[in-house]
Amino acid sequence: MKSDLPKVLFPVLGRPMIHWVLDALGKAGVERIIVVVGYRDDLVRQELTGREGVEFALQAEQLGTGHAVQMCKPLLRDGDDRLVMVVAGDSPLIQSSSVSRVIKEFYSGNWDCLLGTLIKDNPFGLGRIVRGADGKFERIVEQKDATDSEKEICEVNMSTYAFDRDSLLWALDRLGNNNSQREYYLTDCPALLLKDGKRVEAKPLLEQCESLSINTIDELAMVESKMKEMGYKCEN
Repeated sequence: MKSDLPKVLFPVLGRPMIHWVLDALGKAGVERIIVVVGYRDDLVRQELTGREGVEFALQAEQLGTGHAVQMCKPLLRDGDDRLVMVVAGDSPLIQSSSVSRVIKEFYSGNWDCLLGTLIKDNPFGLGRIVRGADGKFERIVEQKDATDSEKEICEVNMSTYAFDRDSLLWALDRLGNNNSQREYYLTDCPALLLKDGKRVEAKPLLEQCESLSINTIDELAMVESKMKEMGYKCEN
């Protein structure tokens, strides 16, 4: 983003983008929220002071998405909630209705891990959902690792997960970093659970607008334009 400001604090329609994410979670009934902070964590903590139910986990080193969630383990163990949702802080177009659908499906299917996905006509750059001949979830493959046939898959992972807490903690303890980036990827957790015989599935429960996240200034402009189109109100 070419700035010293933590990305989640970039203003989107006049508000730091993380507030849109937290609002959606709150509207879906999520009461306890753990925000993983790293670079300039003091600014993020200050911004979120006063938001009810928000706790913080510090990721002092940025070693991947799985590592970020690993930093939450002490807080996850401190509670009796079965469901743990993991979402991205740079996706202000996350919809409360989608979060509610994922939660409902998680409980009705009694899953150990449920991925909320969507179908995207142009999935370039996104992780693809690989399914077996029976149509069941097998794994997530990233764009850079995908074969030509896998790149034709239009069902994509949008970093919206629902985990059984104990299953998530089990998988986090077994994450490795044997990859070119030497990072711990949260996307490896579903495959670890599946290999252990746990109940894992991916379902296209998300809205098309949720395919828009923010990594560049251009994407920020696209998201703001979409939010205006959808009736989100600017705050000055």
